Parts: sequence; C-alpha cells; structure tokens
Amino acid sequence: MELFNYFRSSASFRVRIALALKGLDYRYTSVHLPRREHLNESYAAVSASRLVPTLREDDGHLLTQSLAIIEYLEETHPDPALMPQDARGRARVRALAYDIACEIHPLNNLRVLRYLTADLGLGEDDKNRWYRHWVETGLAVVERQLADHPSTGLFCHGDTPTLADITLVPQIFNARRFECRLDHVPTVMRIFQQCMGLPAFSQSQPSACPDAE
Repeated sequence: MELFNYFRSSASFRVRIALALKGLDYRYTSVHLPRREHLNESYAAVSASRLVPTLREDDGHLLTQSLAIIEYLEETHPDPALMPQDARGRARVRALAYDIACEIHPLNNLRVLRYLTADLGLGEDDKNRWYRHWVETGLAVVERQLADHPSTGLFCHGDTPTLADITLVPQIFNARRFECRLDHVPTVMRIFQQCMGLPAFSQSQPSACPDAE
C-alpha cells in the first residue's frame, strides 16, 4: 500500500495511526500542502479532490477521505478491531469521531485558514482567534460526550483505542500547535495521554514522519 499524505495533516495522521494499530506496512509518499504539491496535475490523477490522504492499494485501487479509509481498513483487516462489536457502541464511536472530523476540523484546516488571510484579508491574530474559537468550543462538546459517560474507559469508548481516539489525537496536536486552551477538557486530555503511551500513536505523530520539518 502507498499512503499519500502530509506530515501536519490531521486527516493523514488519522490514517497513519490506523495503519500502525493494525500493523500494516505502507509506502509513505509526501504531498506538501503549503508548497501546493496537491495542486499538481500528477496528484490530480491520484485524488480528484486534490486533498490528502489518499491510500493506493497494490492493485492500484484508490481510497480517499480519512474516515472512509479507516473503516475500509477495519472491514478488510478486522483484527485488532477499531470499532465496538455492538451497534450502539459503533454509533457512539462514530458520533465522537464525527464531532471532530465534521464539526471541528473543516473550520480550521489549511485551505480555510489560507482563505481567511489571503482572500478575506484577516491578519494572523484574527486568523488564530478564529482557529482557537472553533477548536476550543468543539473540544468542549467532545468533553461533554466523554465525561462521566459509562462507556468511557481508558480510551474514548472502553479500554482499547477506537476510531474516536484515532480522530481525537491529531486534533489535539493541532490545538497545541496553535496554543489553544485545553484546561477545560480534562477527560479529553487524559485520553490523549493514554493514547500517546501507545507506539502506534507516538510513532505516527508528525515529528516522526520522513517529511517533518
């Protein structure tokens, strides 16, 4: 398998974690977003959206969208499981993952931040205030979903990592990079630390990537 990704992309980070948890080998191919390599015609042939990540299987089949890729890996390589066995548990894990991937991440990814500054003329301080507002308020929602819930364990759901944890950790990396306030989400941060104690998470982090700067 070949993973087209960028070391700072939280969506790419999610897939790297999932591949590591499942013990799957892959070739790392960097697509440098700030240098606009994703806009090259060569990458357009790989991804119609020109976004990362894209996973190319050995037979050439292409998969896009991080959560779809992870669920595909779950179906094709089910052990170890990244989703609970029961329908309600799976629904809760997906809801937690979507709270981050659909409600927080789209408002603060690179192309949105670039539009705020380059097209709307916001200064760096205003851009960062935008970022912090949506991340801090979004993570507060996740905290409410996790705190005191009977299904919250060492991880977001139970005592093994799931899709929810895979989605949570990259968002915390981004939040720290932009100096977001995190003292209001103690359960989130406890789970983050639990995840980072596992090699699949720590060895997939941005600083460990071959294209890290």
